[in-house]
Amino acid sequence: MTFDQESRDGERTYRQSRFAPPPGATEILLVRHGASQAFRPGEPFPLVDGQGDPGLAPEGREQARRVCRRLAGEKPDAVYVSSLRRTAETAEPLVRELGVEPRVEPDLREVHLGEWEGGLFRMKVAENDPVAQRLFAEERWDVIPGAESAEAFAGRVRRVIGRLAAAHPGGRLAAFTHGAFIAQALALAAESRPFAFLGADNASISHLVVTGERWMVRRYNDTAHLDGALDASAAALT
Repeated sequence: MTFDQESRDGERTYRQSRFAPPPGATEILLVRHGASQAFRPGEPFPLVDGQGDPGLAPEGREQARRVCRRLAGEKPDAVYVSSLRRTAETAEPLVRELGVEPRVEPDLREVHLGEWEGGLFRMKVAENDPVAQRLFAEERWDVIPGAESAEAFAGRVRRVIGRLAAAHPGGRLAAFTHGAFIAQALALAAESRPFAFLGADNASISHLVVTGERWMVRRYNDTAHLDGALDASAAALT
């Protein structure tokens, strides 16, 4: 909380005021990519470095247009995308508007889903596969054979957030990334359960303020630019 003091008729008073980032803090706007193409059994997505790489669906392109229109008003100092094309396609309207080049940061990529890459994860979750049940019960991605371990994933997220913050002290960034990445970043900030923030909607904005080792959650799953309504459901990951 922030409080200001002022004097009136010789009497000192204290009032509440809006939050202001600490001096030198970095604001990171974590933007989930727009809705990506549907998975069809037997037609796996192409892989990039072993991870599924679908492009945006038509509704995802409309979501991208809306979130970027809103972000343009935030005037980010830099725009980052992961190495997966759905983030670059989501960021495209913003970088075109701002006249900047997006910076590719591979460590912003989605959690690696091992043998369930290429779209298979969606089908397994939809069919309530026993391994999917265990995954959500234990809140660990690595119950999937070959998936990224919880420790490795958390370490990767911590390192890249720290690296971006150190590169832009006092700045504001737009980082286009993925649902599980956003969940892990906010869980680290809040020191919560790993999946406490799982379920950010496509083209939603979440907001971290980073100052040294201190991370503060300012927003989660902000979708006012999409329809202005609260939504109890969340789009599938990846």
